[in-house]
Formats: sequence, C-alpha cells, structure tokens
Amino acid sequence: MRKIPSPALLPVAALLMLALAGLPDGPAQAAEMVLPSLRTYTVQAGSGAQSQSFEARVEAMRQTTLAAQVAGAVVELLVKPGDTVKAGQLLMRLDARSADQSAQASEAQTQVARAQLELARRELDRQQQLFNQRFISQAALDQADAQFKATAAQVQAQLAQAGAARSQSAWFQLRAPFAGVIAELPVVQGDMALPGRSLAVLYDPSALRVTAHVPQAQAQAAQAAGNAVLLDLPTLGVQGQIPSRVQWLPTVDSSSGTMELRAELPATLKGLVPGQFARIRLSGAAEAPALAAPLLVPTQAVVRRAEMTGLYVLNAEGRPLLRQVRLGESRGSQIEILSGLKAGERVALEPQAAARLR
Repeated sequence: MRKIPSPALLPVAALLMLALAGLPDGPAQAAEMVLPSLRTYTVQAGSGAQSQSFEARVEAMRQTTLAAQVAGAVVELLVKPGDTVKAGQLLMRLDARSADQSAQASEAQTQVARAQLELARRELDRQQQLFNQRFISQAALDQADAQFKATAAQVQAQLAQAGAARSQSAWFQLRAPFAGVIAELPVVQGDMALPGRSLAVLYDPSALRVTAHVPQAQAQAAQAAGNAVLLDLPTLGVQGQIPSRVQWLPTVDSSSGTMELRAELPATLKGLVPGQFARIRLSGAAEAPALAAPLLVPTQAVVRRAEMTGLYVLNAEGRPLLRQVRLGESRGSQIEILSGLKAGERVALEPQAAARLR
C-alpha cells in the first residue's frame, strides 16, 4: 500500500525542490555563474616588431682561477671572498719549509763553488808567473787554465740551480695576477694545496659583459639586418642600456642550435657581479623567420608566491586554475609571458577573487 507523506514534511520537500531547480544543469551554466563575478582578460599577442628578448647572464671578461704549482699545506690566508686586491698582492702562503731548506742548501753550495773558483783563479795566476819565469811547461799552464774554466762553469751551474730553488720558494706564495675582486676562496687554513686545485677565483669588476644564446635563424637574421642590441639589467633597474661593444661568436652550438652573443658593459656601470640575471633585446628582431610575437597580459593578473610566478587561467568549465608561467620584460601596464600560456586563453584580472572561486 502506498504511503502518503506526512503533512509536516510537505513544506520541507517543496523548499528542497525549489532549491534544486535553481542549480545549474551543467558546466556551461556553472561558467555563467562564475564569470559574471570575475573580471577576465583574453590573452593577446603583442607587436613583435619592437624587439625580441633573450635571457642572459653577466660574466667577467677577465676571470681567473688561481692554483698552486706545488703541493703544500695552507698556513696563512690573507684575504676573504669579496675583498678587493691589487696586482701582485699576496693572497695566501703555503708551507714552504722544505723549499726554503733546499734554497738554503743551494745557496751554501754556491758559496762553496765560488770559493773553489777563487782558488782556481789564484792557482792559474801562480802557474802563469811560473811559466813566465820558465819554471813550468806550457802543458802545466794549460792544465791550470782548464781547471779554472771548469770551476767557473760549475759556479754558473750552481748559481742557476740556486735561482731555481729560490723560484720554487716563490711558488709557495699565491699572489694576484691583476687587480680585482676575490669571487671564491674554496680553501681554509690547514687545507692541502695540490697542483691544479683551485685555491681562489679572481675577477676584474671593471670589465663585464652580458652573454646570451640566440637561436641560429634569429641570430643570422639579426646580423644581416644590423639590429641594434639593447640590455635590460633588472638588478640596477636599467632598461635599454647600449653596450660598448657587441660580438657574435662565429660558431653554432651543435646541441642547442644557438649562437653566442656577447655585449660588453660600459666601465662606468657599477653594481653588477658575474652570474646576475640580465636580458638582451634585439630591436626589429621580428623580421627573423619563425619568430612568434610575444604574449602580453596585464601586470595586475600576475601572482607571485615565494619563488613561483603564475596566473589564474580559466579552464573549459570557466573555473580559474593557478598555472605557473615564465615572465619576460615589462611593457608599460603589461608584461610578456615567455612560456606557460597560449594566445586566446583567459586569465583572471583579480587573483584574490579567483583564489576564492576555485
């Protein structure tokens, strides 16, 4: 027998049916509910005729890794990373006791050789006087002369050996080959220095350049068209810096298919160190084949969370999903998107509101 609902439950059932009737039938209606309350922007490609940018790094034109020519323990460190040094300045000392003793022994042997040379010279003088008085033969005089010359040659050899010993003693002192800044000091006092092991890295802060790797097709087109090269230095807040000299290396990297572009920085530009991020722009580089125009979005749509940079991109159902992207250069109120986004996609202009609607 069919049960008749209790009269007390009828108002509740009616309200439930009315609530269900107000829900969307599918994803399309859900998108219609979300989108009216969220401002969005359809991604568009910017004008590629202005410039094309490439990630680059600052590097030193004069940078050297200092190593010892001999083995020895580090007994004294006179500098630390970040110190500015002069050409010829002493940076560290190695244990040179054995070398010093060898040098002293060579010096003592030199003194012995010099004494023997003086004795041979006097003997030759006496033999010469005796020969003049007809007391000895020519053979005896020749023998004394030969003895003197042999002793003189021994002295020269001993002097050379002593000089080599002194030079080896100098190898236990590490000096700066040019004026610059200590970038790295990978040893501490007591470490063992071996021939070829890096003891310090020195660079010249007055000679820096920016290096980028440009795809071969774009590099060749830029060289043929004579495109101007401009530098963006985010660390200094500098955009459009004109380099003092530009050089394209005449080789192509077989693994990446790119050519290396070097742009030297003016010596008057201060505050940069090797390894810092930079950007190289080629004006008019859109003439290069297969060069896509950059994607631009409003700067307000960008979300920055710790080391992650992203955008809230609307999916097919109209819901905003956070997606990581790689940013390029700023163009007024807009910013380039280098990767992670496609033209025609919609992004949320209000990241905080989009985070609540996910």
